[in-house]
Amino acid sequence: MAWDTEATRKKILDAAIAEFSERGFSGARIHQISQNSACNRERIYFYFGGKTQLFEAALTHQLVTALDDLPVIGSGPEAIADFAGRYFDFSRSRPSLARLTFWEGLERGHPVGAEGRALHSSNKVSEIRAALPAISEAGAEDLLLTIVTLCHAWISTPNVHLVITGEPDEGRRRAAIMRASELLAFDDGAY
Repeated sequence: MAWDTEATRKKILDAAIAEFSERGFSGARIHQISQNSACNRERIYFYFGGKTQLFEAALTHQLVTALDDLPVIGSGPEAIADFAGRYFDFSRSRPSLARLTFWEGLERGHPVGAEGRALHSSNKVSEIRAALPAISEAGAEDLLLTIVTLCHAWISTPNVHLVITGEPDEGRRRAAIMRASELLAFDDGAY
């Protein structure tokens, strides 16, 4: 019987995403990932090389999925607001991305897989510039950074919104992120 390497890699990656997003890099255990994926530790090391490379693969996979699966559709500030709303929805449905980037910042202090991630981010910046032709490169980068951090903060720091607004209201937060993104798109002189 042939070994399904892609299915095995996916099982390991899924288990790693869950483990790292829950416990961070330092708290995650390869033994637990092995157990949760039903793959032996040697297979994990064979496919990914080690804990650092596995963390990088988990985070990169989540980020690439988010940026590639959510295009900026249309033009004008409304298109940016729409993208921000869909990114918020994506972040809520896959909280591991926000948690992984949070852990990365706290524990690693530098981005893993920066070159590949920068390429995907650059593509998204280009989409924003296509939707807002008058925006500068730096303005589009700042706008993307603002949208991503606003959406991720909702997931990775739930304590903050509980203090400021009381019980979480996802509809209200989604609308506020969309409104802020649209206003920033107007404010940058794009329209």
